Amino acid sequence: MNEWIDLLLHSDSDATGSPQNTVFLLMLAFVVGQVIGWTYMFTHRVLSYSQTFTASLVVLPVLVAFMMMLMAGSMFIAFGLLAVFAVVRFRNVLKDTRDTAFVLWAIVEGMAVGTQQESRAVIGVIFVALVLFYLGLTQFGSRQKYDVVLNVLCAEGSSLSNILNRHARRIQLAATRKIGDAAVDMSYRLQLRDPARSHELQSELEGFEGVQRVSLFMREDESEV
Repeated sequence: MNEWIDLLLHSDSDATGSPQNTVFLLMLAFVVGQVIGWTYMFTHRVLSYSQTFTASLVVLPVLVAFMMMLMAGSMFIAFGLLAVFAVVRFRNVLKDTRDTAFVLWAIVEGMAVGTQQESRAVIGVIFVALVLFYLGLTQFGSRQKYDVVLNVLCAEGSSLSNILNRHARRIQLAATRKIGDAAVDMSYRLQLRDPARSHELQSELEGFEGVQRVSLFMREDESEV
């Protein structure tokens, strides 16, 4: 068992650098990716903002740094990487940048194992997995502060504040439009007290006098802009 652990952690140290150096470089790439991600998030002003693309900006420098460490000083590995990308074909086009990052991760890990850089393969898979879990748990890149989008068509003068305040912590009236002479179409962004009970809010609004139509969409059902 000890021989296996030594092989896993130190067999490639002489040729490619120490495990400590690998961890340091991956952490540096992660910090650089964080700067890029935060800068993109706060300077983005056009439509079609994507949370997954922003999160991918954090993990891609880590993957590329890992790839370059594997290829350092070896033209054979560099040409091998090109051959791998040439062989890989996808029946479906990857529409999510995050999916592309996972494919790149899998390819780089395969390269690390195939070129007998065992310690870097282990360090890379653990470090990248931790980065991806961090991005998922923190919802990195999200600029939305609401749980649901609520559209209500009701009679003019109807007061929905009591119902909304009972179910939501934060209420933002995003748009209002008058329909005909006596109806108003209103769109709200709500941060619910309990998102799992959104159906109760919808049922209560549908039973409220003066409400003609209620449409409620969870944030996950909308494109982030």
